[in-house]
Amino acid sequence: MIKVNNHMDVEKIRKFLSKKGYRLIKKKGFSHKLKYKSIYTTSFFSLIVIAFFYILPLSINKISNVFKHNKHVENYSKKYLEKVLSGENLVSGELENDEIAQRYLYEDVELKEGPSKSVRIEASILNQLFDDNDYNLKKVRVNKIVKPFEVGMLPEELKNIESTKKRKELFIKIVLPLILSENNRILRDRDILFKVLNKNNNTKSERRWLEKKFKQYGVVNKDVSTLKIRMDIIPVSLALAQAAKETGWGTSRFALEGNALIGQWTWSGDGIKPAGAESDTKHKVMKFKVLKASVRAYQRNLNTHSSYKNFRQLRAQLRDDSESLDSLLLADQLDNYAETGKEYTKILKQIINQNSLKDFDDVKLMPLSVKYKNLI
Repeated sequence: MIKVNNHMDVEKIRKFLSKKGYRLIKKKGFSHKLKYKSIYTTSFFSLIVIAFFYILPLSINKISNVFKHNKHVENYSKKYLEKVLSGENLVSGELENDEIAQRYLYEDVELKEGPSKSVRIEASILNQLFDDNDYNLKKVRVNKIVKPFEVGMLPEELKNIESTKKRKELFIKIVLPLILSENNRILRDRDILFKVLNKNNNTKSERRWLEKKFKQYGVVNKDVSTLKIRMDIIPVSLALAQAAKETGWGTSRFALEGNALIGQWTWSGDGIKPAGAESDTKHKVMKFKVLKASVRAYQRNLNTHSSYKNFRQLRAQLRDDSESLDSLLLADQLDNYAETGKEYTKILKQIINQNSLKDFDDVKLMPLSVKYKNLI
């Protein structure tokens, strides 16, 4: 080890060590520039990390608020909608809730609580009007098109027409457009229903519409499956057959006095008391302002009353199987409609077959123009 005098200068030490074979190298100091650069870099990235974790929670809240909607109707049905019929189809396995809320069932039906909105037109004038506008059943059966006549009341002369064929034809001409019009209304509602249910979230107006339909169809607890089963049409041939049976092809007292095409009982409000009924009888037959209101009430009855649950389940199954709504099959499920039970359903099927009413199941209603609307 070499001892160095503190008073020896560096140059002498270097020469001395050089003679001994050593080399003196000056130790380089730490770069201040590099030192500060490292500090700056570390501080910069530290600030970035701190800022990231500060901003992250705020960003998450902001994004949540952007996609957050007001309370909406939950889409319980979307998982079931894998097949559709005419754009919408029921899926097998869906069950209807037996409960029914009665309060709003007929809120949109014009019951007869005051003078009728329509006037009674004589049978001869109606026949002439139909002839002038080329409205005849032979062409309807072939072309499958019905002109949108809306007759408000049946002519009293129906019961005086001696020809059974002519009486039946006039009755069908009057009632057929009314049934088609109400079926179209239901189909439009079904179209809206399935579009609403296929959305993850619904608008305020859609929620109001859905709430209204729950009430109209007596659905409790916002049961979507029940609403889908109840909101559907009645086959035209079946509705015609029931109207013919219940009114005697338009000649009954209930049809002429109360515009009741299909006798429905009521225990409250205005109605017609059946002839020969006992004095303590409380039920009456519903009265309506116009014939079309009777059709709507009839459809609402079949679509909601617990007595016709089997009818609705079979209809839903036919939808699920992409089958047509066969009136002859569905008629079998209406044995609870009359006290005669199965005999009543046999008569309905007989009326359908004898009068070839299934010809009208696939007809379409022409758009309602001012021309035809003002004719009646």
